[in-house]
Amino acid sequence: MDIESVRLYCLSKKGAEESFPFDQDTLVFKVMGKMFACLSLEKARFVILKCDPEYAIELREKYNEIEGAFHFNKKYWNQIDYTAGVDEKLIKHLIDHSVEEVYKKFTKKVKEEYDRL
Repeated sequence: MDIESVRLYCLSKKGAEESFPFDQDTLVFKVMGKMFACLSLEKARFVILKCDPEYAIELREKYNEIEGAFHFNKKYWNQIDYTAGVDEKLIKHLIDHSVEEVYKKFTKKVKEEYDRL
């Protein structure tokens, strides 16, 4: 996958928005104001995604291209080198999983609002 494919898939998620809240290099994707993905434009090879803690460990043990995200809580965030041959289906699955992890933390009111989108 390339950076534009990752970006477009993130934007295809219901209610997804992109912004640069940290700096002009780090593209952040959010749903309902909550971050689910980050892309570095300068180092265009990593996507950072939220992940269930147990699943995050499984992924890191199975794939060399997946590790704890730099500058993020490694318990919940993985960085995936999408240029290193990781299957596109897996990357898309992990983006979907990230959105699901964010959704799980929404309040009931926000979940209802999101579901109406």
